[in-house]
Amino acid sequence: MSTEVVMPQMGESVAEGTIVRWIKKVGDTIERDEPLFEISTDKVDAEIPSPAAGVITEIRAQEGETVEVNSVVAVIGEAGSKPAAPVSTPAAAPAPAPAPAAVQPAASQPAPARPSEPKPAAVESHTETSSDATDDDVRQRSSPLVRKIAKEHNVDISRIPGTGTSGRVTKNDILSFIGAPGEKAAAPAAPASRAPSPASTPAPAAKAPAGGAASGTGLAGQVVPMSVMRRKIAEHMVQSRRTSAHVHSVFEVNFGQVEKVRQAKKAEYERAGAKLTYLSFILKAVVDALRTVPIMNASVDGDNIVYHKQVNIGIAVALDWGLIVPVIKGADEKNLLGLSRAVVDLANRARAKQLKPDEVSGGTFTITNPGVFGALFGMPIINQPQVGILGVGAIEKRPVIIDDAIAIRHMAYLAIGYDHRIIDGAVADEFMSQVKHTIEHWELSEA
Repeated sequence: MSTEVVMPQMGESVAEGTIVRWIKKVGDTIERDEPLFEISTDKVDAEIPSPAAGVITEIRAQEGETVEVNSVVAVIGEAGSKPAAPVSTPAAAPAPAPAPAAVQPAASQPAPARPSEPKPAAVESHTETSSDATDDDVRQRSSPLVRKIAKEHNVDISRIPGTGTSGRVTKNDILSFIGAPGEKAAAPAAPASRAPSPASTPAPAAKAPAGGAASGTGLAGQVVPMSVMRRKIAEHMVQSRRTSAHVHSVFEVNFGQVEKVRQAKKAEYERAGAKLTYLSFILKAVVDALRTVPIMNASVDGDNIVYHKQVNIGIAVALDWGLIVPVIKGADEKNLLGLSRAVVDLANRARAKQLKPDEVSGGTFTITNPGVFGALFGMPIINQPQVGILGVGAIEKRPVIIDDAIAIRHMAYLAIGYDHRIIDGAVADEFMSQVKHTIEHWELSEA
């Protein structure tokens, strides 16, 4: 008995996912819960385990393809099963193509018969969808990437015949429709339409912009599409800039006392399976400050301010392929040891692509740490719909004035980014004063 593998729903609001990589291929044997393929959504990148043991007999979604939730992407047969014969229906689709050719003898003019069909890529002049397709229909029949390409080229998606599941318009469909360079589907059509008329010879020049500005200036370069994660980061950052009135304040903080406590407790924490870092102390100081200044732990919902009872701290984790913000839920219920363990656990699983959807959502405040790369401070963009984000600069030894004397201490700049729509400068500064005071007056007994 075969088992169908479906695209899982990685979060309540997630409607689709993109196949990034197939870890197993057709004909491979796989065990239950062994990683089968890797997906990327607007919430998380994750490896999807196999729902059953057996042999992969069929793969229905290719790498790079965006698939709707609950769509079948592969089939697993019982041990010893043979791979299904390749489905040739898509290849057979060109069969109707000879039909226009059959008409050509009667018209005895092959060239005019063709232009009337594909080259509507001469880009539709209107941006609205046609009256015979609603916005919902179009969204269901295309991925965000396809809709983006359509918008850039002023193409009406409802006019494109889709070859994907349930008539879904795929990336290849729209690129073929607009005659994008480099696509095999578009290449054969181009010579056929150009051959009869020398007037179409400028077409190669039109290809240059699609290859990137570098090709037009004679500079060597490479053009690659954004990954799903990169596109989502771009969308979220631009949306946040348009939504919130960003303001930043920078505080200089003395980590000298924290350094003493850290050195005294570091070995003890390692024996307990945790790593006592500066971030652990910053986390605890932020949690305590959020209790004192609760509006910093709020979010905006239309014209309403939502004050959250629970403190859920998002920690930005830099990955080789992008950035992700796993969330420490109930951070206000954890002590310094619990926070230290949570940071290490989430960061390790983020890099291993083992986070669950609910572990990257529900944050009420975010901390990002550009200082790990040496930056003195940064001006971070707010993680919507939150109203505050803390940027941690490099913690390093600097000369400072203490009691009219020059001393060497571990110092750092902490930058608070806040939404001035609901948070005034005085409130943000009060919050940062609390964070600064906690860090600079840490007692050994508190660790």
